[in-house]
Amino acid sequence: MYYIDENIKNLERITYQNNRKAFLRLDLNENPGGLPEDFVKEVTAEITPNMVSQYPETEPFEMCLANFLNIKRENICLVNGSSEGIRHIIEAYTNVGGEIVGVTPSYAMYEVYAKMYGRVFKPVKYNEDLTVSIDNIIASLSDNTQLLVLLNPNNPIGNAYSNEEFERIFAAAKQHCITVMIDEAYMYFYNNTFIKAALENPHVFVVRTFSKLFSLAGLRLGYVVGQPEDIKTVSHLCTPHNTNAIAMLFAQRILEKEGLLDSIIKKQLEGKQYLIDTLKEKNYIVSAREGNFIFVKPKHLDADKIVSLMYEKKKILVKSYNNLGEYGKCLRVSTGEKEYMQRFIEALTDIDKVG
Repeated sequence: MYYIDENIKNLERITYQNNRKAFLRLDLNENPGGLPEDFVKEVTAEITPNMVSQYPETEPFEMCLANFLNIKRENICLVNGSSEGIRHIIEAYTNVGGEIVGVTPSYAMYEVYAKMYGRVFKPVKYNEDLTVSIDNIIASLSDNTQLLVLLNPNNPIGNAYSNEEFERIFAAAKQHCITVMIDEAYMYFYNNTFIKAALENPHVFVVRTFSKLFSLAGLRLGYVVGQPEDIKTVSHLCTPHNTNAIAMLFAQRILEKEGLLDSIIKKQLEGKQYLIDTLKEKNYIVSAREGNFIFVKPKHLDADKIVSLMYEKKKILVKSYNNLGEYGKCLRVSTGEKEYMQRFIEALTDIDKVG
């Protein structure tokens, strides 16, 4: 008898737009400028026919990453983008019908994976002012909860948890024996981490990516940090040679290049602040917290209309979001270096006007 998993058959997925190369891409939280061109050429020159033809070896990069993080190699599992790590944690630490708690709106794949594997996703919604109640998160936890997902800072809102807030949430999770997964995709944009909790406690994971600040979204590389036994469990789900040799080469060279990471962070934050300040000077309502993205409330046109006109007339990709509490419908814009923010502002002010 033929079989198909009904959870997969009925799964709703977003198909991302292709043919984006000709556009200024401010819709998926990528670095619009990418890495410095001279650095890319320098690293590309190291790629040899043997590297491409052979299965990748992970030890050199794992050692480099462990040294960078000041942790042990056995605390790390490399994954093909952090989304793979998220998927494996859900597979390994929840069962069919198991409950997963997470704040919403957030990264869509938490709920997608929950549905894919027949889990139950229990959302904790934002308040009208786009804050999230720690008390509501804690109240959503119970002995039926198997996994708590915390994206810190959260995408798309940008809220981050203080150390005190995290300790309260974590204490409640431990009381109910709940595995905690902390997605730190955007942590370099606000410089705080809960990695210590993953290193000191079982059933706690930190998941990170090289797609955002590190500007390697096209190469697919991420990692999971946790205690050795938990990392071993996650690694059992990884396919052989799941990480790409060229991705690891680029990531290692970024970590080794003196001053490069600091320079990227500085340019990103300067561009974001320029965008916020300029939009506010032009009397736009802006919601800007942590991460490389902000919300902008249009003054005249509907946000969906602006998205279409940006695409058609300006070759710029942005997103619109509905029902953002007191903000209503807004544009969500990925931030980057100042030159790209200038281009967006010029396009927005040209489009968003009366008549």
